[in-house]
Amino acid sequence: MMKGIVLNLKHPDGIQLTEIKEPVPGPGEVKIKIRAAALNHRDQWCREGKYPNLKDGTVLGSDGVGEVVALGNEVDGSWLGKEVIINPAINWGMDQRVQSADFRILGMPDHGTFAEFVCAEVSRVYQKPAHLSLEEAAGLPLAGLTAFRAVSYHGHIQKGQRVLVTGFGGGVAQLAVQMALFQNAEVYVSSSQAWKINKALEMGAKQGFNYKEPNWKNEAKNQIGGFDLIIDSAMGDTFSDLLEVVKPGGSIVFYGATLGNPSQINMRKIFWNQIRIQGSTMGSDRDFEKMLEWVSESHAQPLVDAVFPLEDAVEAFERMKVGRQLGKLVLKI
Repeated sequence: MMKGIVLNLKHPDGIQLTEIKEPVPGPGEVKIKIRAAALNHRDQWCREGKYPNLKDGTVLGSDGVGEVVALGNEVDGSWLGKEVIINPAINWGMDQRVQSADFRILGMPDHGTFAEFVCAEVSRVYQKPAHLSLEEAAGLPLAGLTAFRAVSYHGHIQKGQRVLVTGFGGGVAQLAVQMALFQNAEVYVSSSQAWKINKALEMGAKQGFNYKEPNWKNEAKNQIGGFDLIIDSAMGDTFSDLLEVVKPGGSIVFYGATLGNPSQINMRKIFWNQIRIQGSTMGSDRDFEKMLEWVSESHAQPLVDAVFPLEDAVEAFERMKVGRQLGKLVLKI
């Protein structure tokens, strides 16, 4: 038996620390002793019952780092004892442009990383970047993959472009900022909290905007002239603001819609200004490998907000729920 954090929507916390059966690797799988695992908003949405196909008793967690301790049949013996991270994107498929109908994400419906052990196909496993701590590596896979696809594959980021990353503070946004800076773009951020903007400035962002200030759009247009590329995860009625500050011929790439759908869209502004609107989500195996190459080349380090023992997982979830974090929330296992 092993300890794990499972979904339990009947429990007041929505999740529960319990003992479950320790997994055994099947053919083509490795068994990983998890050392650290990071939260994503996906885990919180599961806890709130807002994610599709939820199943109580499933171990949550998409991000994890640990040591390979056992091998299934047909797995190269050289994996044994290696420190690895897990690609949580399963069954992307052969089309680089879009995921297959069978695509799913580790941690629901499959058992995830918030447990002492997890089994994964060896094709999902990569060596941990050597320069990262366990906590930093735990926060890389899902956020890094999502940021890389949005910024690089869809955003086609170029040196000297003016790039706005909205909602700075989350795991994807802070990595998107690092990626844009590495490409020598001129990087700007938005946030509702000044201390988060200050952190972005320390990292190399040129300027930050409080999106709750009514004049931020005019300020951005007057001072900067608009953005070539915007990376966003909120959507909702903030989309109208983004249409005001993106340059004609520019792009808005969004990898989420935490504020829901826009109540209205100025379609004339989109077609007349030749604005490209592109959806994005996680990424292919090729994207994951390219992301790891970037991490190794740039020595990027995911920001870690706080580390909690597995027993205090509810506290970590509550911190995510109210948006207090800057960077990743990590469970040490």
